[in-house]
Amino acid sequence: MAVELPLRTRLAALSGRLVSELSRRAHAGSGSNIGGRVTLALDPHALELMAAGREVALVSGTNGKTTTTRLLAAALGRQGSVTTNSQGANLLSGLVATLAGQGEAHYAALEVDEGLLARATAEIKPSAVVLLNLSRDQLDRIGEVRLHAETWRRAIDGVPGARVVANADDPLVAWAAHAGRMITWVGTGQRWREDAATCPACGNRIRWQPPGDLVDDSQRGGAPWACVACGFSRCPPDLWLEGNDLVTADGERHPIRLRLPGWCNRANAAMATAAAVALGVRPADALAAMAEVGTVAGRYEVVPVNGTRVRLLLAKNPAGWAETLDLIRPAPVPVVVGINARVADGRDPSWLWDVPFERLQGRLVVAAGDRAHDLAVRLRYAEVQHTLVPGYRDAIAAAAASGNGDAPVKEVDLAANYTSFQDARAELRRVA
Repeated sequence: MAVELPLRTRLAALSGRLVSELSRRAHAGSGSNIGGRVTLALDPHALELMAAGREVALVSGTNGKTTTTRLLAAALGRQGSVTTNSQGANLLSGLVATLAGQGEAHYAALEVDEGLLARATAEIKPSAVVLLNLSRDQLDRIGEVRLHAETWRRAIDGVPGARVVANADDPLVAWAAHAGRMITWVGTGQRWREDAATCPACGNRIRWQPPGDLVDDSQRGGAPWACVACGFSRCPPDLWLEGNDLVTADGERHPIRLRLPGWCNRANAAMATAAAVALGVRPADALAAMAEVGTVAGRYEVVPVNGTRVRLLLAKNPAGWAETLDLIRPAPVPVVVGINARVADGRDPSWLWDVPFERLQGRLVVAAGDRAHDLAVRLRYAEVQHTLVPGYRDAIAAAAASGNGDAPVKEVDLAANYTSFQDARAELRRVA
């Protein structure tokens, strides 16, 4: 259990909670980050002290952090009390606010911003670290993904007692994870490879083999890859995805029955299961708990708006959009796409040109958000029928009116990046 905190830390945490509550009342947000900043300002060691005595799992990556953390928290809940930043407050201030808010929980499942993983591991000394993936995101803030691979590798080297759960299908993640002493390799079958064309160890080309008949253990759950020069290659996974099943190296096969849709969430569940097993949960128990999760911080939520059922989807970067486009229902179901370029999204929207929006051909797409004009230009070059409507409520009305004859469309998908998603969710809740 968590250790008894010094008086200074308890007072700092109390002050942070009070500020969080005032912030929630004034701005209708969670208030976690500002409350956490107050706590850390009053006691710079608060995060380290609050994490002491707990079994903490840190989850980081470009995509899937919030969902994987939510699934892991559900799994850990089968054997003890759990605290988690389920709404995605993944800065250090959010971590300390989360731990301060639920002081008695033995387990903590915490998602961490990929740029802050090194600092978080140094202070928390986690029992487990889950490394999901690395790809381009927020180019003006994150920068080159290889820099994160390097900092992750140093971070893992600094916590030799941590169990590392790593995606075997991402060369950048694999290189970082090799600094660990206790590694569980997970074969997710990752499909996005554009950010790992060259070897993180020596800079030469990575060669990907097409999936086929099982030749050796390296093909479990995905396509083998290897550097053409130094020999750095995919490790044989300890557990891997095969369709809708999770398979372990000893031959056990566990069906994955999620309420969350798509391959990407089965991959998240595989990573979360591996982390739960590392902390003592049986795979079947972990997956049973995950099957009860229906939405994650608004993702996949269905909101009724003037007789139209609107399903909310979140994607933040090219890799995430490539997966989200697979979840969007086929034509002729219309789609509202919202794009912002605020600080939390990254100011540079040039990534729009790396998203395969051509997949949306054959149905109406309504462009919304602060950068709707940038999106409209991209959709024009993708030869996608589209219109531009500023507000989300009006955008949904335009999408619903695109049906045949006088019958409005009853189902609409709304996909948006981070702050656009938050804007849409808030606006639709006001009119639902």
